[in-house]
Amino acid sequence: MKIIILAAGLGRRLNKNIPKALVKLINGNTILDYQLENINKITSIDNVVLVTGFKHKKIKEMYPSIHQVINYEYETTNTAKSLLKGISQIDEEIIFINGDVVFHPDILNKIILNKSHNMISVNNSKVGEEEIKYVLDGNNNIKNLSKSVINSLGEAVGINYITREFIDRFKGYLEKCNDQDYFEK
Repeated sequence: MKIIILAAGLGRRLNKNIPKALVKLINGNTILDYQLENINKITSIDNVVLVTGFKHKKIKEMYPSIHQVINYEYETTNTAKSLLKGISQIDEEIIFINGDVVFHPDILNKIILNKSHNMISVNNSKVGEEEIKYVLDGNNNIKNLSKSVINSLGEAVGINYITREFIDRFKGYLEKCNDQDYFEK
């Protein structure tokens, strides 16, 4: 299994001139430090692919042992194209995580224990305008997933799993996305 971390974006809303993955938490560690620590509890860091773009040299300097794929078009593309770059040479199951997500390590364990089908991790709390929202169909499967969902049940938190059997089809969907689409499309 590979774990993809999407950390290519500009992080414009932060106004910090650093990738969101490099934002320091209260303990002084970056979000990426925290993610890698949690990933290391379930698998080797050698299984991580870090998709970078904005300030990729700074990230490489801070994390030289983590395999990077660079999205040089980070200013004109969104997460669908960054994810496609990250998984283009992968033909096995993946977990992919947004580079700005702080999560409890148990979420990864739950994915590992239940990985018989594709999964999107969700939070059922009230959500705002910027979040990726979801609704379910009658079989408790995701029916719609986007920022524009009305009457949502909660938000997708940016931690996802794709089975090996679905990976090629998933790549095909990402290829069809426009440059500014989020991977949820």
